[in-house]
Amino acid sequence: MKRFFQPVEKDGSLKKKPTLTTSSSLSKSEEKEEQNGESVVITKEKREPLKFISWNANSFLLRVKNNWPEFTKFIAVFDPDVIAIQEVRMPAAGSKGGAKIQGEVKDDTNSSREEKQTLMRALSSPLFRNYQVCWSLADSKYAGTALIVKKCCQPKKVTFSLDQTGTRASSTDLVLFSLLASKKHEPDGRVILAEFESFRVLNTYVPNNGWKDEENSFQRRRKWDKRVLEFVLRSSDKPLIWCGDLNVREFMKFSPSILFSFCSHEERDVSHPDFFSSAKLNGYVPPNKEDCGQPGFTLNERKRFSTILSEGKLVDAYRSLHEEKDMDSGFSWSGNPIGRYRGKRMRIDYFLVSEPLKDRIVSCEMQGHGIELEGFFGSDHCPVTLELSQKTSIDSAES
Repeated sequence: MKRFFQPVEKDGSLKKKPTLTTSSSLSKSEEKEEQNGESVVITKEKREPLKFISWNANSFLLRVKNNWPEFTKFIAVFDPDVIAIQEVRMPAAGSKGGAKIQGEVKDDTNSSREEKQTLMRALSSPLFRNYQVCWSLADSKYAGTALIVKKCCQPKKVTFSLDQTGTRASSTDLVLFSLLASKKHEPDGRVILAEFESFRVLNTYVPNNGWKDEENSFQRRRKWDKRVLEFVLRSSDKPLIWCGDLNVREFMKFSPSILFSFCSHEERDVSHPDFFSSAKLNGYVPPNKEDCGQPGFTLNERKRFSTILSEGKLVDAYRSLHEEKDMDSGFSWSGNPIGRYRGKRMRIDYFLVSEPLKDRIVSCEMQGHGIELEGFFGSDHCPVTLELSQKTSIDSAES
């Protein structure tokens, strides 16, 4: 496991373990790490994370190969404590036909070893030396999630399933995420759950609803939504920050005397409601009209999502600050600039927080804008950021 996190040279060889030197100019909570003539200040003081990024990278390896300079510049400016990645699309370790190790990246072939080294070199750069990373991966280059957390913000527990409660970490040692967590992962590596002192962070890549009432489409998504609701209700002992590609648009419920219909609230989350509500795949129309439309924008999906928010007492962090529709910067997903989806955009990536955290929301922003996908860093999703204020004594008393 240790070699998995060691920095990698360009030729693929492992670097020697860096030495740590102290400096009188540094505080007691800091150390200076000397690597290749570069000094990197490492913060030893433990604290809870306040700044978060969620991003569907649409293949993390491709982003490393093609968009890494722009993305790292963004990271350097925002300086997040937690980076939640979805659609990593790196296969899990394990022999062909055998059991997979979903917390490790595959490296048993020449091509997979080279790909892993490319990824590890990027995550061993000076900017990321202050972070730890954990993975939850699929058997193939599909789905998968990652959680990258500053070393000074180590969680108490990490799990990879909605059914788990986690393994408690040492309060004194800085240990690797993979050694903290239970072995059970969600299929396709869709969940990473990290528990901190006063809240939990849930990173999910939610299954797409699909277009038909089949086992891997509507049925799978219904089961997922049911399990998420059960998880949220079961975990109400501590505030939750739920982020990721949730593959759904919000839905507002009116009084019983008024039919469910499109309204300004729904239109805020999609650029072209009529287009998405009437979308079909090869002319197929589901038997239930509430399953019709673009996956993520069907009435049934939005009803279930509304139920999770209301019963789980979760607040949409972005909407709590931005009430009006923003046609330039109010969407997290954008269609291909070429073709019939050009200019068609949706907000399907979220930060949802428990009500006790609502007053601590400082900002929540979509970092991309325009139909030319500026700020998307090569993906079809842009990063979403969340910043919280420091926990106050009043917050502690209420908790």
